[in-house]
Amino acid sequence: MNVEHEINLLVEEMQRLGTTGADGKLSVKFGVLFQDDRCANLFEALVGTLKAAKRRKIVTYQGELLLQGVHDDVEIVLL
Repeated sequence: MNVEHEINLLVEEMQRLGTTGADGKLSVKFGVLFQDDRCANLFEALVGTLKAAKRRKIVTYQGELLLQGVHDDVEIVLL
């Protein structure tokens, strides 16, 4: 799969799993994405896809590297 396709899938999954905040932006916690069965089957490297999306300013989140368990409560915001 190419990176653009994976990012498009990520946006679709964020729309499926996320909630819209008071600011009108959609967000989802990293742990929700990471533990979702459908996401686990879609993404070989979820963290890599998130980093690519962040570099393209499609999503934003605190920090550089997200790890399961440690960063489960980090909000990933769709821009």
